[in-house]
Amino acid sequence: MKNTIVVVGSSNIDLSMKMTHLPEKGETVTEAEFIQTYGGKGANQAVGASRAGGRVVFITSVGQDAYTPQMIRNYEEDGIDTRFVFRESDVASGHALIMIGGDGENTFRLPRSQ
Repeated sequence: MKNTIVVVGSSNIDLSMKMTHLPEKGETVTEAEFIQTYGGKGANQAVGASRAGGRVVFITSVGQDAYTPQMIRNYEEDGIDTRFVFRESDVASGHALIMIGGDGENTFRLPRSQ
């Protein structure tokens, strides 16, 4: 019988742009690839533990926005128990804005919760 791994943590929509280099102040970089994924420190730990063979329960809070159904489906497809993913009507799901340069260097922006 497997023990259950309980992960409590954040869940975000990662909006990433891969580009040749990170822009300098005031610079516009026009050659970029846009990628939308799901992440967050807690979510990444839950997915990793599940993919390594663990039985995982994820406790987090998300908004009730357009991203939420797919986010939860992704966790379930990874075998994560989502019964404690709380859907809050008065907040937006977390977002991370990520810019990734050609050398792998990156910068993050995490907007404050609404």
